[in-house]
Amino acid sequence: MSGRAESGTGVAIRPEAAVPGDDLQVFLKALTSGTRQKLFAHFINGEELTVGEVAERAGLGPSTTSEHLAVLRRGGLLQSTRSGKLVRYRADREGIAELLGQLHSYLLAPSEPPDPPLTQD
Repeated sequence: MSGRAESGTGVAIRPEAAVPGDDLQVFLKALTSGTRQKLFAHFINGEELTVGEVAERAGLGPSTTSEHLAVLRRGGLLQSTRSGKLVRYRADREGIAELLGQLHSYLLAPSEPPDPPLTQD
């Protein structure tokens, strides 16, 4: 037996595979929405934007935009700074790099558990 279990889709799943950490799960969830992907695209050139500026560019209401930006911030894609009533958002390049590193490690984890170390009797 290979140590793999079959899922309902016929794809082998490693029972010993680690589940991604909470931070990585929130990061991936933030990227699942096409709307959030489009909103994030407004920040790829390093711009700092307010909710109102993003809402205007995206053609969304401020409340909807604010909710999506909050998910992107919690997911580690954006940082925010407050100045009085004004909140500015910008891409969190360091956070994104860290989370992509975690994703890389998770996706390329060994598919089989390592052999136990040899012991001398």
